[in-house]
Amino acid sequence: MPLARSLSFTSLSGLEEWDEEFDREDAVLFEIAWEVANKVGGIYTVIQTKARLTCEEWGENYFLVGPYMESSVRTQVELIEPCNAALRRTIDKMNSSGCKFAAQCDEPPHIVAHFHEWLAGLGLVLCRQRQLPVATIFTTHATLLGRYLCAGNVDFYNNLAEFNVDKEAGDRQIYHRYCLERAAARCAHVFTTVSQITAIEAEHLLKRKPDIVTPNGLNVKKFSAMHEFQNLHAQSKARIQEFVRGHFYGHLDFNLDKTVFLFIAGRYEFSNKGADIFLEALARLNYLLRVNHSDVTVIAFFIMPARTNNFNVETLKGQAVRKQLWDTAQTVKERFGKKLYESLLVGQLPDVSKMLDKEDFTMMKRAIFATQRQCLPPVCSHNMLEDSSDPILNCIRRIGLFNTAQDRVKVIFHPEFLSSTSPLLPMDYEEFVRAECTVMGIPSVSTNLSGFGCFMEEHIADPSAYGIYILDRRFRGVDESCNQLTSFLFQFCQQSRRQRIIQRNRTERLSDLLDWRYLGRYYVSARHMALAKAFPDKFIYEPQEPTSATGFRYPRPASVPPSPAHSLHSSPHHSEAEDEEEPYDEDLEAEKDRVNIRQPFNMPNRNKNQTVGLPEKN
Repeated sequence: MPLARSLSFTSLSGLEEWDEEFDREDAVLFEIAWEVANKVGGIYTVIQTKARLTCEEWGENYFLVGPYMESSVRTQVELIEPCNAALRRTIDKMNSSGCKFAAQCDEPPHIVAHFHEWLAGLGLVLCRQRQLPVATIFTTHATLLGRYLCAGNVDFYNNLAEFNVDKEAGDRQIYHRYCLERAAARCAHVFTTVSQITAIEAEHLLKRKPDIVTPNGLNVKKFSAMHEFQNLHAQSKARIQEFVRGHFYGHLDFNLDKTVFLFIAGRYEFSNKGADIFLEALARLNYLLRVNHSDVTVIAFFIMPARTNNFNVETLKGQAVRKQLWDTAQTVKERFGKKLYESLLVGQLPDVSKMLDKEDFTMMKRAIFATQRQCLPPVCSHNMLEDSSDPILNCIRRIGLFNTAQDRVKVIFHPEFLSSTSPLLPMDYEEFVRAECTVMGIPSVSTNLSGFGCFMEEHIADPSAYGIYILDRRFRGVDESCNQLTSFLFQFCQQSRRQRIIQRNRTERLSDLLDWRYLGRYYVSARHMALAKAFPDKFIYEPQEPTSATGFRYPRPASVPPSPAHSLHSSPHHSEAEDEEEPYDEDLEAEKDRVNIRQPFNMPNRNKNQTVGLPEKN
């Protein structure tokens, strides 16, 4: 039977399971992107996490192609000799003659080349121009012109049909790049985007409607017990608290147990990534917390790479002072413990007044004196090369969030992607991305102009009940959106510890929605479609209309009150007394959610002895 698949994005289960297998011995998949082993933004994570599933499908016939960055090669690439003889000859030829394509094979395989973004698009255009026997796929994660237009503070999505795209690209001096992206989209056998909102954008700006939407996913590690991800959350929080103790030494006048940590992370696009609205909302949140005499402190981290020359002295000094205080406390504790032990050995209760001698007090006084600070805790952790023109720092100066004692909202700008080897905050950047946060049970804020936000809004009846707050940026003005975000943040700050734990449990259960085991089937469909278009005598693809399956649709949790007055933004009751009476059964809610989830899609294992192919045309 011919391939027949629903391309419904609105219904994940509308895409049926793949029953057929085809012989991948004579098919090779190349995936080309600028962010292969080169962390620039989110595409790096998409390709890295998808690679495992793709390898299960294609085995040794799957190859990733990216730029050769010496620093990345040393840390992320294992240099090995290719097993495929044809590929080995090709690479040798490229090395000797300057990257000239020269495949040598007695029976050329069917090649699928998947190009991501305009940076890799030239290869696709040349493949089609030279009429190479290659099935091509082009994926845009966000159009180039769209990025520039959004950064220009225009009402972009509500005026898509009105833009003169050639003029707009020319005015921004990106016409050559725009033409390359548009040519790649038009020339590809299959054109895809990663979200429905980007599909609408691409249709207007690149003048081609995407053949299929391929939403981004993750390798979801399922925890064997509910407390496992809670323990991981506690460990991450402890590391952040240690950093904060050092960064705010001398001004640690707030309770860390009543501190909420907020993060925004990604490519440094001040407006496109929402840093402008986030900062404005933080200023308003600071006012609300102060006038309501809240004992909650908010520390907001901005993790966006910018041009720096190193960590600044005050930031490094803070961590050194913290470590010195810790060492002093450990020394005094050991001396105290030894005296206590000796007193108990002789059968006497210790004389507390004699447990600490003058030397102990001298050590502690010196440590306390070292914590004295004449300046405020730094807003930025690094020395910025363009401090006076940096958008985030200029906005912080305008709204006046300088980490003073009166501020209930503190700000830390870390202009470098985090790493587990960082001397300041040893954590991986992936722990601060929206999708990864969802897998780890961390609530997040997105918008209805992002692929993640649209995806969650489409598949969850009440996203905020599960800790996914969707900001309306399409049908509201900037000021209204700021007020909405401020409301989200203020209500989150009012939640009790128990309420936040309940919300984290709900958030973690959404991880199945983001698993490549479910979302990977869209990439499978795109490759089959490309093969059928490029090699119609070998492969057949007959798309069908979407089925009426409802797919993933998480209901509102049973413990969330149905009354609109109480379920505004699906926030639990604010009263501690009422919170204790709130009905909540984690096992019951989880069981109801599992009803909405199908079994994962298992890729067929490659078997060299099996040669079942896609049906050929009769």
